[in-house]
Amino acid sequence: MKSVFKLILTAAIALVFIPSCKSQYELLLNGSDVDAKYKAAFDYFNLKKYNKSTALFESLSMLTEGTDRDDTVRYYCGLSNYMQKDYYTAETHFERFIEVYPRSPFASDARFLRIDCLYRNTLRYELDQSPTRVALNAMNEYMREEPDNTHAQEVRTMMDDLNDRLDRKAYEGAKLYYKMEDYLASRVALKNVLKDDADNIYREDILYYIAMSSYKYAELSVASKQKERYLVFVDDYLNFIGEYPDSKYVDALASPYAKTQKYLEKRGF
Repeated sequence: MKSVFKLILTAAIALVFIPSCKSQYELLLNGSDVDAKYKAAFDYFNLKKYNKSTALFESLSMLTEGTDRDDTVRYYCGLSNYMQKDYYTAETHFERFIEVYPRSPFASDARFLRIDCLYRNTLRYELDQSPTRVALNAMNEYMREEPDNTHAQEVRTMMDDLNDRLDRKAYEGAKLYYKMEDYLASRVALKNVLKDDADNIYREDILYYIAMSSYKYAELSVASKQKERYLVFVDDYLNFIGEYPDSKYVDALASPYAKTQKYLEKRGF
């Protein structure tokens, strides 16, 4: 019986003391030895243990403020978050870094990495494009401030992709009316897309759907309104063919145009 009691007592004592045994990492994290913490943070970073390097760099930032090490600590804090793919937190760190240390040796890299974070935080074209506009504004500013930077081509590629998303968002949103068979609203919405951005990369598709919208709207109209609405289609068709004579849509428009011509000829046009 005594041996059983002794075993239980030993186990209880062990349970009391186990939580108090901290790892070397925890001791460093909670300690105030700047040199030891600084070295360990880089050791963990180089070992790709970014969750630990992030925590150590964040802890260090409260101890190195106002010292020569502060910009290095803050930059690597952002970089550790970036390497963990926490782009929202990393972008915040890099933005603050640029504000505080615009002339740091790390500043140029921080500017690009912030741009990269903003790009990675954007959403598919179907979703809210507010982050896309924020990223594009930052990219334009970056290219103005550092026109000869080594990442220029990479940033241009990002910008092309984001502009493509905005163009497609506008185009698909307007085309939705066509899919809903609201052809008058479809034509108006599609024309507004080109009014806002004449160089939309989906211009050919947009002009095609403008023409098809006017044709279908005329086709479904009451007899007294058909003539004037078919004439609108003729204008839209001629605009399209004049701009894209070799388009993939030429054959698709040929039949509506022939039917319209036949209709108008019967009425003396």
